[in-house]
Amino acid sequence: MLRSARACKAFDGALRLCRPRSSRIPKALRSSSGSGQGNTEPRPLPLSYKLLDGEASLPAIVLLHGLFGSKTNFNSIAKALAQQTGRRVLTVDARNHGDSPHSPDVSYEAMSQDLQDLLPQLGLASCVFIGHSMGGKTAMLLALQRPELVDRLMPVDISPVTHTSLSHFSTYVAAMKAVDIPDELPRSRARELADVQLSHMIQNVAVRQFLLTNLVEVKERFGWRVNLDALAQHMDKILAFPQRQESYSGPTLFLLGGDSAFVQPSHHPEMKRLFPRAQMQTVPNAGHWVHADRPQDFMAAVKGFLA
Repeated sequence: MLRSARACKAFDGALRLCRPRSSRIPKALRSSSGSGQGNTEPRPLPLSYKLLDGEASLPAIVLLHGLFGSKTNFNSIAKALAQQTGRRVLTVDARNHGDSPHSPDVSYEAMSQDLQDLLPQLGLASCVFIGHSMGGKTAMLLALQRPELVDRLMPVDISPVTHTSLSHFSTYVAAMKAVDIPDELPRSRARELADVQLSHMIQNVAVRQFLLTNLVEVKERFGWRVNLDALAQHMDKILAFPQRQESYSGPTLFLLGGDSAFVQPSHHPEMKRLFPRAQMQTVPNAGHWVHADRPQDFMAAVKGFLA
């Protein structure tokens, strides 16, 4: 998942429980009572977001984080894109992540529906969607379901297939659920203790530092703002991708990490079937977290794709 300690640099400010002024959203640990499962369409949730101003005549850029992430993962990238492209840039917390509400429904259909509900509220029509990992799968499904909402598409180090060899994600959930922090412990000590406890199951320091961005304090008690129960129960849905027959004919760039094994040659036929105009670009010396490992190369790829 993370191949370099440099990946943690992108998560500036993530330890704070963010409440963007532009968002109308409940606190991070609030849950939704309905799952949306079993209905024709999942019930959308009011996502937490941050929208940076830009030229309204240009398609906005929407940045979608991956599993265990949040909109703060893209803080630096979002600001740079807004400044260098003049476009509006939207960063969003997926359901069960960041400051967005929790729900037992973790399906990509539900995450796509959340975006379909949010975009018109913000006056956004056809947008450029850039999604990392889980966020890339959400963006791909949205493009297949509602192509009129997607000006162009950039999935980052992910493909529209079921990833069966990523059992370490379940290990991360188990490790986080096992953390036990006494009440009223100072924040710095709580973080140290959580790191020690995570290290029993997760040896990679960069991975632990990333997961710890989810540790928050609410009413003098520490907990995880990501919905671990839902993720643990439905990890198979997150690692999968919905079966679709339609295709998205808009411009598509799969941006891959040169040191990552998430996208395999065996995935290419399905990528081309669903996204016939797809191109692939590899960023050398980048792991799964392309935007964190090689931010300048990531920016150059985005701007080249927009040109």
